[in-house]
Amino acid sequence: MKTYKDIICAVDFSPLSEAACGRAVALARQLGAQLTLLHVVEYFPEDRSNELIAPECDNPAEYRESHARQQLAEFASRLGWDDVPQRVSLSPHAAWHEIVHFAGENNADLIVLGCHGHHGITALLGSTASGVVNHAPCDVIAVRPQA
Repeated sequence: MKTYKDIICAVDFSPLSEAACGRAVALARQLGAQLTLLHVVEYFPEDRSNELIAPECDNPAEYRESHARQQLAEFASRLGWDDVPQRVSLSPHAAWHEIVHFAGENNADLIVLGCHGHHGITALLGSTASGVVNHAPCDVIAVRPQA
């Protein structure tokens, strides 16, 4: 049986993402594996909606990254694992592309993510989970919503 040593949990701050990360935390603790929480701000800055607008005097990229880092720290705290490594990536690509790239660059052997989270135009193009499952260089656990 394969033992996982480096796990990445993709986080979009949705309730489903929190459930997926709860599963990733439990698995990492059980296996003694390294866990990294990864949040991708996709399509930044051109195609991103105006759901979070930086003050005029702030750099929009730095503002979005700072806000995402704060959310990720709060997210990790709710999971009960404050000291887990946390990464925020601002990407001109879709989230699945960045997750797959990050996993390959960091020699991850497992990616955990929810089957869906925030949608929008990406729902027409295909889900993040589908992209990760089809392109990941490692195993993937896609956590489904509870019925």
